[in-house]
Amino acid sequence: GGGPGAAAGAAGGGSVGAREPIDALEVFEHIRDILDPEHPHSLEELGVVSLDGVEIDDAAGTCRVRVVPTVAHCSMATLIGLSIKAKLARALPARFRTEVYIPDGAHSTPDQINKQLRDKERVCAALENPSILHMVEKSLVPTET
Repeated sequence: GGGPGAAAGAAGGGSVGAREPIDALEVFEHIRDILDPEHPHSLEELGVVSLDGVEIDDAAGTCRVRVVPTVAHCSMATLIGLSIKAKLARALPARFRTEVYIPDGAHSTPDQINKQLRDKERVCAALENPSILHMVEKSLVPTET
């Protein structure tokens, strides 16, 4: 007779095409509760992130998040950007590339910050720095309401 377990290998594995595309609302749901490092408020409450500031292309695997700092010289803008990148790196499938940017006029040095946030090595290095990582982790803690 045939050996036992011949059919056991076929379990699991749905079709890849059946997955739901990720949309802007889903991305926004992940980042809206991130806390501002300087205030006990979420980025959504402060207007730092908004649904219309999220652009996502599921097919291309790209995600852009616009960050509008509360004040033009906000020293925490880079940290907020890092927190958003860290959160989405965990929340989104690995195929996504996330860009976090500050629009012109929203900060005194947007180019400098955008350059830092686009530089993958600098982002990785920053997130390996214990004190920065600690602040990022703190901002990612879900709020108890």
